[in-house]
Amino acid sequence: MPFTFDAYQPAAEYSRSAAYFSMEFAIDQALKTYSGGLGFLAGSHMRSAYELKQNLIGIGILWTYGYYDQARQQDETLRVDYVQKHYSFLQDTGFVFDISIHSAPVKVRAYYLAPEVFGTAPMFFLTTDIPENDYLSRTISHHLYDADLAARVAQSILLGVGGGKLLDELNRTPEVYHLNEGHGLPLAFYLYNKHGKSLPAVQERLVFTTHTPELAGNEEHGVKLLDDMTFFAGLGLDEVRHLGLVENERLNYTLAALRMSRKANGVSAVHGRVANDMWKNNAGICPIVHITNAQNGTYWRDKQLHAALEAKDVDALKARKRQLKQELFKEVANQTGNLFDPDALTIVWARRFAGYKRANLVLHHFQRFEELFKRSGRPVQMIWAGKPYPKDYAAIGLFNELIKSTRHLKNCAVLTGYELGLSALLKKGSDVWLNTPRFPREASGTSGMTAAMNASVNLSIPDGWIPEFVRHGENGFLIPLANINEPEAHKDDVEAAGLLDVLENELIPLYYDEPANYWQLVQTAMREVEPTFDSGRMAQEYYELMYNG
Repeated sequence: MPFTFDAYQPAAEYSRSAAYFSMEFAIDQALKTYSGGLGFLAGSHMRSAYELKQNLIGIGILWTYGYYDQARQQDETLRVDYVQKHYSFLQDTGFVFDISIHSAPVKVRAYYLAPEVFGTAPMFFLTTDIPENDYLSRTISHHLYDADLAARVAQSILLGVGGGKLLDELNRTPEVYHLNEGHGLPLAFYLYNKHGKSLPAVQERLVFTTHTPELAGNEEHGVKLLDDMTFFAGLGLDEVRHLGLVENERLNYTLAALRMSRKANGVSAVHGRVANDMWKNNAGICPIVHITNAQNGTYWRDKQLHAALEAKDVDALKARKRQLKQELFKEVANQTGNLFDPDALTIVWARRFAGYKRANLVLHHFQRFEELFKRSGRPVQMIWAGKPYPKDYAAIGLFNELIKSTRHLKNCAVLTGYELGLSALLKKGSDVWLNTPRFPREASGTSGMTAAMNASVNLSIPDGWIPEFVRHGENGFLIPLANINEPEAHKDDVEAAGLLDVLENELIPLYYDEPANYWQLVQTAMREVEPTFDSGRMAQEYYELMYNG
């Protein structure tokens, strides 16, 4: 029987068909196809598209070894493990087709994730790790964000060209192709060839979401390498130059996507302004609007917490929160041997480990931090968690340094295994969700949204989505920004002091001395974070502003 997915019937108001290409999707703990925030965002988008019955298809890559499994060495420092993944819930579509990499054919097999499995829009995952390929070709889909440059370029071809060809194999012609970040850029060249080498025909169909608010973070490579690897889907290098996409013999993925798309978006109001400022001097780019990232409340919120909120039962809210803290603290004890107190104020810093996110900012004035965390009477507890890129040795060093520098503090813990399951435990079990990026490098951030849904108070640098939500002292707390023109070391010093000031003078006294006001703030945040930062709003805006607009 031939493969079909016609059982999924979109709602009439979403008649315009779209395909969403993303290098990673965080759908469920059981499906290891993500590394961090980009995947969490894409996963929530797929869930809300399903809830709204949007006419959307998700296309990603089936990573044989996932991102990586985070574990501990004997001395408790980070260990990277690669374990092969198998998924009985994915359906083999039977489609096997060729794409060209290094001018040689590579076989691609497509698997289907049915909507009813996890409650998502229909999704397809591509793999080259099949017997029909040689070993090198099989490794293309082994590791998400492979550290090898040629492998990463091949992965982009797999996502972009492979995804485009799959839709043709399925006899599906979306009216809109949506690139979530620049990884799938070869799709644009595939569409260019498909539609008679007409740039306006590509621009009519292609939209693009950028997530990177600094020039250095936007991927670019020499066009000779890209041409050698067939990145341009059969298009000659002279033709690529003629399109005005090459500068100094290099191709910037984001800039090329902005020139080949009808419309693009940043992922917060701040990021929309930053993105327009970054690219405004480049000719031929499309308009850049902003659609603030969001998360799926159905998946993330604790039902009992929200039942208590709806009933205006503060005692039930407190009791459930205490229970959720105890559940988190079982994992803390299991990993570290530290026994945490469910009545103590508990701060969590948890997200992808990267230097600009400054996991150690709270430790910058270490003596002051230590004194604050050793005081009796008003106990404070701190948990860190997150995955560095496996080859980001600076971030791995920072992760290990956190373990070493706080090992003597029984009320501090660094956890491994930061995936969907642990992320949910931390958001539901924390009192304060700490966010310390270097402004303005956080395009959006979403972890604080799901924390707020679960009665955790945001304490954050005013970057990304935070200025759209937090009102200091009313539904969260802001860390004062240093002068943006000061040296980085000075900014770290000022903002670390400001962070400790807010903790010591505002948040800790509120929690212990004014519990009624603290819980009022918590409830205000829970009510205000949804529906504005629920991904139903976001998915709706994509249709209104990007697909139909």
